Amino acid sequence: MTNSKNTGLVPPSAFALGGDLNVTRIGYGAMRLADGPERPADPAAAAIWRPPADRAAALDVLRAAVEAGVNLIDTADAYALGANEELVAEALHPYAEGVAVATKIGVLRPAPDEWVPLGHPAYLRQQAELALRRLKVDRLDLLYLHRLDPAYPIAEQVGTLRRLQEEGKVRHIGLSEVTVDQVREARETAPIAAVQNLYNLATRGHEAVVDYAAEHGIAFVPFFPIAMGAHAGPDGPVAEVARQIGATPAQTALAWLLRRSDTIVPIPGTSSAAHLKENLAALELALSDEQFAALSALGQDEAADGVAA
Repeated sequence: MTNSKNTGLVPPSAFALGGDLNVTRIGYGAMRLADGPERPADPAAAAIWRPPADRAAALDVLRAAVEAGVNLIDTADAYALGANEELVAEALHPYAEGVAVATKIGVLRPAPDEWVPLGHPAYLRQQAELALRRLKVDRLDLLYLHRLDPAYPIAEQVGTLRRLQEEGKVRHIGLSEVTVDQVREARETAPIAAVQNLYNLATRGHEAVVDYAAEHGIAFVPFFPIAMGAHAGPDGPVAEVARQIGATPAQTALAWLLRRSDTIVPIPGTSSAAHLKENLAALELALSDEQFAALSALGQDEAADGVAA
């Protein structure tokens, strides 16, 4: 896979999430396995509203992911109003040994283009119970707060998940789209095993969170990990490095994430089994120090903007 001229080291291919949940460092994001209304008010938001029209193909992709070695599947109760969780269970239950499913609670979906945080403790508990039923498990491997709700104290929202953990219904707790200060505050109430934020080569506003997660052994799970914008053009810098290491630009973007921190666990989503295997091949790629530095420089302006905000 790698070019013989490349002298970089291949990053670790696995991570012990929460200290005891061993996951391959490329998971699978199931969000893409959904469809939208025929005339959405916001086309960008519509693709996560209904179960997939081609259910058989979606089930095949989920099964192909596990067969290829993926053992972290990511979903949420907000994806297709719970139908995405049901899809994961239909494809994979009973789950193979070592396969972990992460889900998220804390967001209402009153319409295809609306995502409304709701951190009321009773609602969070209800959604956790529904997730247990839809995923057909007695304990959720990883349960995220999909978004923090500013209407409720962080300790109250995280405390609800902590109580579920103490009851044996949740193994590990995660947060999504949070700052370092919010993670620190949440950790005063419960151990935080994972943080899922938007992060990729071109969108680098969460550099401080990546570093904090690495320092404290927390999994940093970037969603939309392959989005690269203009950098990914055929004559762009990502494509140039990709040619040097004998890979695709998407694989190169994933390889950069894996090299960026040993606690990063990307969850690229796809509806194609071929793309799935292509993504997983990034685990075998090595970037030299020079190649890693060149790619890292692409997002410096974005990272600076994120820190200032």
